[in-house]
Amino acid sequence: MTEATRAEYCVIACAEAWRGNGEVLASPMGLIPSIGARLARLTFSPDLLLTDGEATLVRPDGTTEGWLPYRRHLALVTGGRRHVMMGASQIDRYGNQNISCIGDWARPRRQLLGVRGAPVNTLNNPTSYWVPRHSRRVFVERVDMVCGVGYDHAGGARYHRIPRVVSDLGVFDFGTPDHSMRLVSLHPGVTLDQVAEATSFELAVPDDDVPRTRPPTAEELRLIREVIDPENIRVKEVGA
Repeated sequence: MTEATRAEYCVIACAEAWRGNGEVLASPMGLIPSIGARLARLTFSPDLLLTDGEATLVRPDGTTEGWLPYRRHLALVTGGRRHVMMGASQIDRYGNQNISCIGDWARPRRQLLGVRGAPVNTLNNPTSYWVPRHSRRVFVERVDMVCGVGYDHAGGARYHRIPRVVSDLGVFDFGTPDHSMRLVSLHPGVTLDQVAEATSFELAVPDDDVPRTRPPTAEELRLIREVIDPENIRVKEVGA
């Protein structure tokens, strides 16, 4: 089997966000996170619940597994029983996320998706993030508008937690005393200087060598390539 691609390392990094979560609702938003959630369900997190985004629980192959009425969905959302992986137009050192606008909210230079459900997601259940193009425009010193709530604005919310941020360069978390962003691992071929250059704030970095993102096993590669994404759509989100 050929060597794993950058996209496949990103899939593995996203899948690892749901390791040990037990029977929670996985809500991946985006292609790579969706492949990652399905891979986690097929391998090390078999109790994960997957949804079609509407009212149905599904198996990794897309067949129906059960019904998820909206009232039950909201109970999962507000009780810490869901783990979302969202995108971010901007994210800062404390995990505040912006998907609403660029510039002053009163007169933005660019209108984006809007706040949507980000505050409820982030205060009431674990939320991770996926960024397919790591750059200083995304990893900013301070977001233009807080949509997803970071550690400096959470106010001790019971279920607030940001397990990890995955980009096309590496994996990050907030396991520092002040909950500022920390570099956890670099994807193969990526250097620490590259990450620093693409980030607008200073990251916490391990004192010793920064680990590499774990490679997919042979079985994980088979599942990604033959079962979950045989058409290799993943390469459109992260280059070969």
